[in-house]
Amino acid sequence: MTQDNWKENSEPNTAEANNAEQDLEKTQRRVLDNLVNSVVKEQRSSRRWGIFFKLLTFAYLFFLGYLFLASDQLDLTSSSGSVSHTALIDVQGVIADKEQASADNIVAALRSAYEDNGTKGIILRINSPGGSPVQSGYIYDEINRLQALHGNIPVYAVISDIGASGAYYVAAAADEIYADKASLVGSIGVVSAGFGFVDLLDKLGVDRRIYTSGEHKGFLDPFRPQDSDEVEFWQSVLETTHQQFIESVKRGRGERLKQDPALFSGLVWSGEQALDMGLIDGLGSSGYVAREIIGEENIVDFTQEESPIERFAKRIGAGAVEAMSTRLGLTGPPLR
Repeated sequence: MTQDNWKENSEPNTAEANNAEQDLEKTQRRVLDNLVNSVVKEQRSSRRWGIFFKLLTFAYLFFLGYLFLASDQLDLTSSSGSVSHTALIDVQGVIADKEQASADNIVAALRSAYEDNGTKGIILRINSPGGSPVQSGYIYDEINRLQALHGNIPVYAVISDIGASGAYYVAAAADEIYADKASLVGSIGVVSAGFGFVDLLDKLGVDRRIYTSGEHKGFLDPFRPQDSDEVEFWQSVLETTHQQFIESVKRGRGERLKQDPALFSGLVWSGEQALDMGLIDGLGSSGYVAREIIGEENIVDFTQEESPIERFAKRIGAGAVEAMSTRLGLTGPPLR
């Protein structure tokens, strides 16, 4: 083949190669452009979602702040100043520390009601199964102290669905107690409950190991057999607490109590039965007591309310654990 022929044959091949190379570059450029565009779109989308969630969080916090300020404003306007009224305080739920019906909340509400110049009488509206004997005792003692300071302002307990054990302990400090005919009243006793897992551990082949300093530091441990001396000691603690409860009820109710051995047995009574037993003074609602007994049907609520933030924190935080511990009886013997 001559040189001229070789050149003629090679030129088309070179042109084809150049075209192929250009096509490859264009393809690579398109792929790169698409990749860059995709990354940019993803970043823009991520920024938009980030801004959205930040705005949503801000709006949520703003809403909580609004509720908090609104609740404070309601608290500030709940007092009636010198306007004549009946003060209402709710004792709702389990009586225990850091619960809505804690001694701190009830006592603070009582003091506010007594300090208000327009208060003609106070109603403790009770709907509680009881709870801590300590918290109940604090409230009982504070009612007596405030009554001694403000003898012209009577206190009435009104039981709605239930006023039992520690809740009745609180009610016994009132000048008079009222309830509905179907209310559950009384349950004057003390209970401490638990479980024993000794046989279960044996069946599972689990060896319980506990190390204490003090002969009885691990007493009533549910994972070891009961000790008769420790059970007897714990029973004496319960009996002592029960006797304190009985004495407080007798001091509050006096001669109105019927002489019946079942009265302090821990039984619960209907409102009608409680009236016959001398546990209450009459049948009626909060409105009835305000209107007919106190003589002032204008009712102002002095109940200490949690802020929305506190309620929210309690739902998701340690408050739920503490409430569960209280209901499981892990914080001490509840009155019952």
